Amino acid sequence: MIDRQNKIEKLNNDPFVLKHGGFKGGKLEKYSHLREWIESSFAGSGRIGEVIGRTFEFSRLKFFIFFFFIFGLVLFGRVAWLQVVKGDYYSGQAENNSVHNKRIEAKRGIIYDRTGRPLVRNAANFILYLTPSEMPKDAGKIDEIMAKAGMIIFPDDAIKREDLINGLRGKLAKIDSTSADYFQPIFIIDNLAYEKAMLFYINIDDMPGISLTTKDRREYLADGVLSLSHVLGYTGKVNDSDLEKYGKDYLSIDYIGKAGVENSWEKVLKGEAGNKKVEVDAMVREKKVLSVTPAVDGKNLILSIDYDLQKKSEDILKKRLQESKIENRAAVVIMDPRNGEVLTLISLPSYDNTVFARGITAEEYSQLINSPDNPLFDRSISGEYPSGSTVKMVVAAAALQEKVISEHTTVNSTGGLKVNQWFFPDWQAGGHGITDVRKAIAWSVNTFFYMIGGGYEKFVGLGVDRITKYMRLFGLGTETGIDLPNESAGFVPSKAWKEQVRKESWYIGDTYHLAIGQGDLLVTPLQDANWTAVFANRGTLYEPHVVKAILSDNDKIIEPVQSKIIRQNMVDSYNLEVVRQGMRQTVTSGSAQKLQSLPVEAAAKTGTAQWGTDKTPHAWFTAFAPYKKPEIVVTVLIEEGKEGSQIALNVAQDIMQYYFTRGKNTTATSTKFNFAQ
Repeated sequence: MIDRQNKIEKLNNDPFVLKHGGFKGGKLEKYSHLREWIESSFAGSGRIGEVIGRTFEFSRLKFFIFFFFIFGLVLFGRVAWLQVVKGDYYSGQAENNSVHNKRIEAKRGIIYDRTGRPLVRNAANFILYLTPSEMPKDAGKIDEIMAKAGMIIFPDDAIKREDLINGLRGKLAKIDSTSADYFQPIFIIDNLAYEKAMLFYINIDDMPGISLTTKDRREYLADGVLSLSHVLGYTGKVNDSDLEKYGKDYLSIDYIGKAGVENSWEKVLKGEAGNKKVEVDAMVREKKVLSVTPAVDGKNLILSIDYDLQKKSEDILKKRLQESKIENRAAVVIMDPRNGEVLTLISLPSYDNTVFARGITAEEYSQLINSPDNPLFDRSISGEYPSGSTVKMVVAAAALQEKVISEHTTVNSTGGLKVNQWFFPDWQAGGHGITDVRKAIAWSVNTFFYMIGGGYEKFVGLGVDRITKYMRLFGLGTETGIDLPNESAGFVPSKAWKEQVRKESWYIGDTYHLAIGQGDLLVTPLQDANWTAVFANRGTLYEPHVVKAILSDNDKIIEPVQSKIIRQNMVDSYNLEVVRQGMRQTVTSGSAQKLQSLPVEAAAKTGTAQWGTDKTPHAWFTAFAPYKKPEIVVTVLIEEGKEGSQIALNVAQDIMQYYFTRGKNTTATSTKFNFAQ
């Protein structure tokens, strides 16, 4: 009791108790409601010190110390991560709040024909895009900006406007602010009309994140020569696969070559974009230019293509097809056998590449890809057909080189060969009589080539292995390497292939068919022209090309495209000459005597390619002229054109007549470019 009285006296002297009126009668005057707590705290056992000690147990401090240690460690780690590891990234973001990089577009290179005629030009094209990092953070303001943009683009079409806005919202929703895409432009629309572009120009300050720029849009100047579309190709907006393939070289608002020369020479035509570093205000308005790196314009190209010859050849082909009432599916290849330059490349039907350049509609594209004639397909370099008799030149050269025959070897053609129960006919009933190699080429005598290819009775022919060996030496079964995309390799069959794929043995009939260009053998019109050129130039297989030189942006020749030799001297010169003489006889006394009307001597080979028992055969014709010093090779393919000695020959005759009467060596003297420099 004494201890309790002492504690109460001490408590009365406590400043807190004195401040509130003292402790009287066991309670605070002002806080009487605390009486029970006070009394219970000091009641009973006299263990006041023990009770107070337990209220502040120091053993529990270790848990608080551990907690604050972990918290501090996490805080320190986060600070280190932001300042050290991600320091450059966030400092870059901070800098981007005041300094922006503006792209300077490079001009795409121009394409000329061999005489200097421009085949394409660049036109102004307004493009609208947005940059996520420059958009407001407030979702409501973003919606206002997109709604305003949509109203300018589609003022009278609410459905298109809503589709556009929803599409942009979807793209923005997929982009995280910490990703690189946050700073990349998102395409909105191109080919924006001038009036709408000016509305954006006036209002652009009120639409942060939206940008208006100009890019070159290609305008093709073929003037109705649609066959040039396959050669030139077209440009289009990059897609995801393009960005994946070319990476940092392109943005989502860029254009890229999609077909033809535009595609295969993309790196040369493209150029390099420049950069302008500018200081901007909070509304992303340009305040000051800090630095400028100028763009490097793309280089120009001069093609080996002769525009006038291309146009005239297309007109001739269309006219002959119309006269013969044959489907409009054909190809023409004209090349210079002296260097592999392609002068003309025609595939019918064709398409208008200006439609792609301005932005093809879904309906227009559907019509093209669903057309049974497949106008987007380039038959001249991608079409694969049985060669027909045009390959007999190669088989004859192989037989001479392998000494299976000599120039004097003769065969009595009586209408075909009978092997057991099978009969292999000649195209002329009753045959052609006594035939040597020159006559066999001139009249395309099947019996002769059956025998030198597969043999007969005691006569040993080349056999499939040697035939395919020489076919490959002359470029069959592999791409020529032309500087255009999507070239086909054709196909040369073999014993191993037939056994593995067809699960069948190779028969003598397979060799006979191969020797006359039938069966499973497939070639492209370009390949046919290229092996014809080997006989024209007496032994050199060139890599064909359509680009003649690379020019600077002011049309000075930087680099002529050198002719590349693939292979030469596959056959002795005399053996080649024997085949040449046979091709000359085709004109003087054989199946192409119409070419005698030309002002120059020519050599040729006809071909008729069966491709189905119930289908009209394809017609081939290939020729070169002048005979002694050839300047051009002309190869014509008419799908379901019947015999090569008919419409295909007529097309080649008209083309060569034009070429050799329009003026001596016109394509060489009319060019404005000096290739000697």
